[in-house]
Amino acid sequence: MFLTKYLTVCDAPENWQLGLQDPATPTAEGMAFFHDYLNSYMIIIGTSVFFLLYNVYIFYNKQTNLKVNEFTHDSLLEIVWTILPAFILLLLAIPSFTLLYSLDDSFNPTLTLKVVGHQWYWSYEYSDDFFLIDIESLNRNEIAYDSYMLSSNDLTDKNPFRLLEVDNVVFLPILTHIRLLVTASDVLHSWAIPAFGIKVDACPGRLSQTSLYIKRPGIYYGQCSEICGINHGFMPIVVRGLTPENYFFWNSFCLFEGHSFN
Repeated sequence: MFLTKYLTVCDAPENWQLGLQDPATPTAEGMAFFHDYLNSYMIIIGTSVFFLLYNVYIFYNKQTNLKVNEFTHDSLLEIVWTILPAFILLLLAIPSFTLLYSLDDSFNPTLTLKVVGHQWYWSYEYSDDFFLIDIESLNRNEIAYDSYMLSSNDLTDKNPFRLLEVDNVVFLPILTHIRLLVTASDVLHSWAIPAFGIKVDACPGRLSQTSLYIKRPGIYYGQCSEICGINHGFMPIVVRGLTPENYFFWNSFCLFEGHSFN
């Protein structure tokens, strides 16, 4: 397809992967930074605690202290071990609150994507699309289609990932403010893509909202992250980030031809 040459980055889980996937949104970048920031404090605290425990074991055992010393209070020490943890918690709280605030930040979206979870596939509806022009002449105000997992027999070199590939992927423009509306028609689902730092529960009768801003082109894989039934493990998600120019071309093609394509 003509879009293949524009899609050079593929974000999918790898065998024996221990780290996070490369972030593709500011939200995912903030989560990755906070993960590393928090781990740095955990390493320092853990090392200090084990060092103190080792010294207690070596210098305050029965062989080195035959006579028990009388316990005395040290006011300065008690002040230090009370204030120091509070100060560390403050250092952790500041970036945490900043990240939480950014997750709930609202804006005027250029595009709205509605995601509906079913047993066991996803449905997508595009609306409020700034990229569409003269939409009244098309007698259509949105693009809507279902997305099912590809069977193992349908996998190709372009679609190599078993249990992750779908027949109709989600096309979204990069460098664009996107609003996601997530719900379900039957049971609880969860629309989650690690590279985006997004995991939104899809609840029947409730419309959950979150924001998305993709920074680079690529193919991004995710799965339903809720135990939604017998085929829970067969609800993959594939999003292709396109430049605004390519997205406009795809959008126009879908409206005029009446279907989507991969």
